[in-house]
Amino acid sequence: MDEIERLRDVVQNSCNVVFFGGAGVSTESGIPDFRSVDGLYNQKYKYPPEQIISHTYYKHYPEEFFEFYKDKMIVTDAQPNAAHIRLAQLEAEGHVKAVITQNIDGLHQMAGSKEVLELHGSIHRNYCERCHKFYDLNYIVQSEGVPRCQCGGIVKPDVVLYEEGLDQHTMQRAISFIRNAEVLIIGGTSLVVYPAAGMIDYFRGNTLVVINKSPTPRDRQADILIQDSIGKVFTKI
Repeated sequence: MDEIERLRDVVQNSCNVVFFGGAGVSTESGIPDFRSVDGLYNQKYKYPPEQIISHTYYKHYPEEFFEFYKDKMIVTDAQPNAAHIRLAQLEAEGHVKAVITQNIDGLHQMAGSKEVLELHGSIHRNYCERCHKFYDLNYIVQSEGVPRCQCGGIVKPDVVLYEEGLDQHTMQRAISFIRNAEVLIIGGTSLVVYPAAGMIDYFRGNTLVVINKSPTPRDRQADILIQDSIGKVFTKI
């Protein structure tokens, strides 16, 4: 029995699977990641991308921030891929309890997943910093320069920038799902972004699964290790 067959058996025999995913889950939908050879961190800009999408840069240079954000962080025509779709099906079938994601694209919800915990926020939620009025993604996309509310305040995307902390409520719920999971599948993440990556330490279940094209710091701990395309793997589960 190969590793994918083992994974299929483990998932089909469990009603408490938790999926923890990163950028690699969405690259197959055409959304660029940050750390690959073609990722945002290896492209040339006036400043490094991690500096541009920091809280300090946002506050001091909002025009430049939104120019980069709209150009590189928003992909409006992306569609869920095989991994998103199968995860939603596995939730409907009673196997997957929750999807915990570091992505901000909303593709898990688009695919039909109900219990999605977005550690780093979402491009689909945007709020006025002054009056807290909600705005959708379309408002940001169509705005000229810095998006402004009717009250004059800046409309900030509900995404976690560098130097900002994760939402504590979302973080605690994610930890609870991981701690109580029978099976934890880690997929499409290099597991180098903290504090998100540190949540894996709370897992006490039976089977730790790692699916990633490149090595991760958790490979040695994995009960099932698959170095392949996540979409390809999920079509066989």
